[in-house]
Amino acid sequence: MPDSLLTILKFCFLALLYLFFVRVLRAVWAEMSPARIVAPAPAPTARSARNWGGAGRVGGAGAKAGSRLRVIEPAETKGQVYELGEELTVGRAGGCQITLDDTYVSQLHARVFRREGQLYVEDLGSTNGTYLNRKKVTAPIAIRRGDRLQIGKTVMELQG
Repeated sequence: MPDSLLTILKFCFLALLYLFFVRVLRAVWAEMSPARIVAPAPAPTARSARNWGGAGRVGGAGAKAGSRLRVIEPAETKGQVYELGEELTVGRAGGCQITLDDTYVSQLHARVFRREGQLYVEDLGSTNGTYLNRKKVTAPIAIRRGDRLQIGKTVMELQG
């Protein structure tokens, strides 16, 4: 093999190695940075305030005001219940309403919030993602009774 080809291959390998390190450092920096400020859900309107109790909803498939998330996995926390209010955050940080001790969970991982009587889940730029019924959450998405929310190793089911 000619020396010039070996030199080019060395530089390509070094470039790929540096790109790998940059990605690792970005992931570590994102985990170590202070918690992000989450924009609150918009203030309720008179119309949406009527629906918060579940009244007037056709079929009753949406989430009611008395909704809660029940942990179904892992076995150590199975059965634990979290009552849902207007908004709650999930993550490893102490300021989160649902604190999960899991290395796959970001400091501020996801939020569950109520808008116009419907519950939504939103990923907050987590490293490992948030999954609703085994589909990755890429934008705020409605969550309904019986849906399963996975954050890290924890799987929760919406009851209500």
